[in-house]
Amino acid sequence: MKHSLYAGAATFALMAGAAYADKVTVFGPWLGPDQENVEKVLDGFAAATGHEYSYVGSDSFEQQIRIDAEAGSAPNVAVFPQPGLASDMAKAGFLTPLSEGTADWIRDNYAAGQSWVDLGTYQGPDGQDHLYGFFYKVDVKSLVWFVPENFEDAGYEIPTTMEELKALTDQIVADGETPWCIGLGSGGATGWPATDWVEDMMLRTLPPEDYDAWVANDLKFNDPKVVAAIEEFGAFARNDDYVAGGAGAVATTDFRDSPKGMFSSPPQCYMHRQASFIPAFFPEGTVVGEDADFFYFPAYEGKDLGSPVLGAGTVWAITNDSPGAHALMKYLETPEAHEAWMALTGFLTPHKGVDTSVFSDPTLKKMNDILLGATTFRFDGSDLMPGGVGAGTFWTGMVDYTGGTPAQDVADEIQSSWDALD
Repeated sequence: MKHSLYAGAATFALMAGAAYADKVTVFGPWLGPDQENVEKVLDGFAAATGHEYSYVGSDSFEQQIRIDAEAGSAPNVAVFPQPGLASDMAKAGFLTPLSEGTADWIRDNYAAGQSWVDLGTYQGPDGQDHLYGFFYKVDVKSLVWFVPENFEDAGYEIPTTMEELKALTDQIVADGETPWCIGLGSGGATGWPATDWVEDMMLRTLPPEDYDAWVANDLKFNDPKVVAAIEEFGAFARNDDYVAGGAGAVATTDFRDSPKGMFSSPPQCYMHRQASFIPAFFPEGTVVGEDADFFYFPAYEGKDLGSPVLGAGTVWAITNDSPGAHALMKYLETPEAHEAWMALTGFLTPHKGVDTSVFSDPTLKKMNDILLGATTFRFDGSDLMPGGVGAGTFWTGMVDYTGGTPAQDVADEIQSSWDALD
C-alpha cells in the first residue's frame, strides 16, 4: 500500500515542481490521535511536493483563528470544523479563493459534487461569491442503528425507503414490541438530537434549495413546509407506541443512554437514529458489524428527492496565501491524500476516485458507501444557523415539541427568536 501511495506521490511531485517549495503552516481542531493521523497525510504532501509543513492543533480553534487572522499572523491553511465560521472570515477578507478549476474538479470527482461546491462557496469582501473551502474528512448523520440478531429473530427486513421504514415501525408495534429508542437529553445541550431528525426530514420532504433557504432564514422557521418536517419527526417521537418509555420519556432520556434499549433482553426497542459516533456509547465489547449494525435513513420513494445525506465535515481554506498553500489544496485532490487517512481510522470521504478496499475498518467502508451514494449532501443545519437559534431556541423548542407543544407554536417561537437577532 505504501509503495502505491508514494508512486502516486512521485507523479504529483512532477506536477507541483519542487522549485516552489516553501514551508506550509496548517492550523486545525485535531489533537491526540487525530493529530497523528493528519500529520501522516501531511507527510505524504511533503514527500509529494518537497514542501515542509508544520501542523498545530487546538481545542479552541474557532476563537484562535479569528485572533490570528486579525493580528495578521494566520497560518497558510486553516481547517474549519464547520463552514459558518469560514464564511464569516471570507466576508471579512481573511480567506483566499481556491485556484481556478477547483470547483469543476469537485463537481466531477466528489459524489453529490455540486453540494460540496455550494458548501465551500462564500461571499468575499467584494460582495461576489468565490470558492474558498475544500471539504476533506466528512461525518455521516443519516444512519439508523439496529441489532442484527433482533431483526433476524423477528424476521424483519432492512427498509430501503421511508415508506418501508414506516411500515416496519407499524409492524413492530403490531407484534407487540416497541420500534424506536429516542433520547434528547444532553445536559445544557438537551434537544440537539431532535434537530438532526428535523434536518433529515427537511431533506426527505423538500428539495435542497428549500433546506438552504431555511438555514439562511429565507424560508422562515414557521413556514408550513418546515412545520410539516417537524411533524414528520413528531410522527415517530410523539407516538407512545413507537418510543421506548413512551413519548414523555424522549426529552428526559440522555442521548448516550438511549441506544442501550436495543441491547437489553428482550429488546426495549429495535432502532435508533443517530450519527456515526454513537457506537462509543454502546455496551462495552459491542462489535459493530456483528452485535450492532446500521442502515441508511431512507428517503421517500414517492417524493423523487434522490438519496440525501445529512452530515458534517471539515473545510480547508487558505488563510495566508502562498504557493505552498495552493499546492496543499491541490494535493487534497489526489486519491493518496484520502487513502492515507482511510487506512487509519475515523475518516470518510466523498472522493469517487479512492480505493475503498484501503479502509482499515469495514464499518467505515460501509458508511463511506452511503456517502458515495448520496445525490445531495447537506451540512447539519443547526450548526449553520446563528448560535442563539441553532444552539438555542431550536434545541429548547424541540424539547417543548416532544413534550406536547404544537409544532406551529414551537416554530413561531423559534422564528421570533431569529427575528430578534436581526
